[in-house]
Amino acid sequence: MSIPTNLLYSKNHEWARVEGDSVVIGISHYAQDQLGEVVYVELPDTGAAMDAGDELGTLESVKAVSEFTSVASGEVVEVNEKLADEPNLVNESPYENGWLVKIAGSVDEGLMDAAAYEAFLEAESH
Repeated sequence: MSIPTNLLYSKNHEWARVEGDSVVIGISHYAQDQLGEVVYVELPDTGAAMDAGDELGTLESVKAVSEFTSVASGEVVEVNEKLADEPNLVNESPYENGWLVKIAGSVDEGLMDAAAYEAFLEAESH
């Protein structure tokens, strides 16, 4: 399982990539693997104000419905429109094509780097 080193991670298995004044958010490979095949994605409206920890939307899979939360505070400036027709992109490409939202704002201070996230996953599996 790959854990890209250029991202930050939450204990809820969301990831964040800082791009200038924006933060791109998605779910980790581990999270999509636990969910199973994603069949529907509900995303927030652009313009919505978010605080770190707020619910951003839901991912519906063949196994369950799961909420995902924001790991940044600011305004939703873009959502991944491709997921409406291709929700499986979350499974196939969680770090590239399967991103969920982009927020103009600041990333949550409590996120882990890749090494800390890997250690967190290791500890969680025992």
